[in-house]
Amino acid sequence: MVDQRVVQELRDFVEEREWGQFHSPENLAKSISIEAAELLECYQWHAEAPAERVVEELADVLTYCLLLADKIGVDADQVVLDKLQQTRAKYPVDRSRGRSAKYDQL
Repeated sequence: MVDQRVVQELRDFVEEREWGQFHSPENLAKSISIEAAELLECYQWHAEAPAERVVEELADVLTYCLLLADKIGVDADQVVLDKLQQTRAKYPVDRSRGRSAKYDQL
């Protein structure tokens, strides 16, 4: 899923600017939330949002997610696959197909 070239490009970008000193897990987690709020802001008043702005904000969210995964030493792909396996167990197809109910209400 995540191309390791992308992760290396992010590492290089941070290193060139000596920003690693600011990238504690806490700060990166905060940045994810901030950027996610900016993504949500695209839809604040309208169901449709400018695609270019959505893509820019999505890129910011993904960038900080990848930086956090790298910082704490986890494989982003594996984290997603592990969580997907847990979520599959919570939401069996036969009970959740076409429904938005939470797992404890299925």
